[in-house]
Amino acid sequence: MIDKKAGRLRRAKRARMKIRELGAVRLTVYRSPRHIYAQLIAPDGGQVLAQASTLESSLRSGSTGNVDAARKVGTLIAERAKAAGYTRVAFDRSGYKYHGRVKGLAEAAREAGLEF
Repeated sequence: MIDKKAGRLRRAKRARMKIRELGAVRLTVYRSPRHIYAQLIAPDGGQVLAQASTLESSLRSGSTGNVDAARKVGTLIAERAKAAGYTRVAFDRSGYKYHGRVKGLAEAAREAGLEF
């Protein structure tokens, strides 16, 4: 039987290959039980263009492992992406279900001006 992490990475691989084929800037999400992280990655996969996470001092004031914190990260990554000159991205949920914190981050990024 495949363990949980290996199954998630297997699911993520297909989406990442499709995004690379399209040549799009990728908004990738990683979540741990305490924090959530978001990065904008260049189409070739070799450069991080912008990043945001609940580890930043401005976002650590309250709880960091809930949907509200994920929404703050989504808004922050969208602001940084627009500042870097990117408005269209491909959303890479890294094999996680589009639910809860991942969904909250994505919706907040959309509301703040990112298109995906």
